[in-house]
Amino acid sequence: MKIIDGHIHFRPEYENFSEVAASSGHINSEKHLKEVFEKNNICHAIVMGNLDLELENHIYPEYMSYCVGLDSNTFNERPLKYFVEMAELHLKRDECVGIKLYPGYCHFYVYDEIYEPFYKLAEKYNKPVAIHTGAVANTKKGGSLLKYSHPLTVDEAAVSHPGVNFVMCHFGNPWLCDAASVIEKNRNVYADISGILEGRFDVGKFINENLNYINMIKTWLGYIGDYSRIIYGTDWPIVNIENYLEFARFLIPESEHEKVFYENAKRIYGLKI
Repeated sequence: MKIIDGHIHFRPEYENFSEVAASSGHINSEKHLKEVFEKNNICHAIVMGNLDLELENHIYPEYMSYCVGLDSNTFNERPLKYFVEMAELHLKRDECVGIKLYPGYCHFYVYDEIYEPFYKLAEKYNKPVAIHTGAVANTKKGGSLLKYSHPLTVDEAAVSHPGVNFVMCHFGNPWLCDAASVIEKNRNVYADISGILEGRFDVGKFINENLNYINMIKTWLGYIGDYSRIIYGTDWPIVNIENYLEFARFLIPESEHEKVFYENAKRIYGLKI
């Protein structure tokens, strides 16, 4: 079975990523990542952008597409028009398959008016908006706030923009029931299951020791009642790819593997592979 990793971060030159990759049993290099992908039948990946908007900084290997990331912390540094125009230049590219928002780190709700022009672009180019939902890291710069990353905030954005598809990254973890409710209610909302675990781990041991938690994730995925709404992803480099694949295969019923591990990402992100 071919696999698409629907959520990675890719910055081989970034020292912090190298440290994180090492803690997950990986090397932060394109050569290493390609070898791991080939070993595990991963044919494509979607990079969640967290660089600036300069086009030359978004050149990726042929087996990667990307979502252009909007750091709304910087919206006050230039006119909003600049960010809208740059986002459109990205969305015109075939390799740019969506927009990525980081509300918990940027202190805007996803239904705030500042995002309106970007939602119009997403609808115009028929490309989804991926949103970091759920837990956020405790950052020094400006601080991160959970209230902005709660999955219930996506409900209002989805209702107000029925022509836009939204992907709740990380399935809103730990607010799984809220995330599932928003997805079940809104046909234009999906989720990826990236970043639920971090690092390198013994999968069997973790499952045995955290069975209640695992069953809770399974319960709320099942509550949605439609596995065509769920995308596989890892959040590499924060997690060991082989461990996470084994964990995800346990989470998802085998009858739904083809959808979750390949078909859904290809369809939702419009991948031409």
